[in-house]
Amino acid sequence: MLKAILTGHSRGLGAAICNELLGRKIPVLGIARQALGNADGHADLLEQVSLDLSDPAALAGWLAAGELSRRLAGCSRVLLINNAGLVQPVGPLGVQDPLAVAHAVSVNVTAPLMLADAVCAQADAGEVRVLHISSGAGRSPYPGWSVYCATKAALDHHARAAALDGVAALRICSLAPGIIDTDMQAAIRATPLERFPLRERFEGLKRDGSLASPAECAGKLVDFLLDERFGAEAVADLRTL
Repeated sequence: MLKAILTGHSRGLGAAICNELLGRKIPVLGIARQALGNADGHADLLEQVSLDLSDPAALAGWLAAGELSRRLAGCSRVLLINNAGLVQPVGPLGVQDPLAVAHAVSVNVTAPLMLADAVCAQADAGEVRVLHISSGAGRSPYPGWSVYCATKAALDHHARAAALDGVAALRICSLAPGIIDTDMQAAIRATPLERFPLRERFEGLKRDGSLASPAECAGKLVDFLLDERFGAEAVADLRTL
């Protein structure tokens, strides 16, 4: 039995990935603060857990209670897609809110690493595929995005190191999906220039129609996740596959 675990499944790219998986009849365990309102007629294949991934203690408690083990019982193949992410705080050092920094690190790094370990610990899983949704910002620095860049780079390096561990059941990849037309992009375009000097570049991408649609990206992403090539490289870019 195959099952997918998807964080941040209720909006943006996460919702598109969720519906793509459900459309392929793959059961999904969605983890987010809010529920997905429309499962495109496949609600019977979707389990939803309301959990704040910026709270490591809450996630640790949920794992310790055996909730993940119960929901994965009997699964011989597990897909973990660490999609949830925060771009805030945006701005140079000296103006970043400390709590926003902590939230970003918790959602972007701590939760994915905790879930990757927990999924690999499942005795029933004959194969585990872990997909970190990374970003080009993890590979190229952007002014104002020091926290976002650092957290995405952490996912890349986690995948590189985990791939060297020799865990027989594990395939792992940290994937940059490209620039997608989501609420996150809208928030980026609304950021003051003094906090994000490259804002005009992202405004231009929207104006020129250069942003990928979430549905288009999700289809390619799930194709790659299910492909035999997945995990051959620990770090990849969806646009060059």
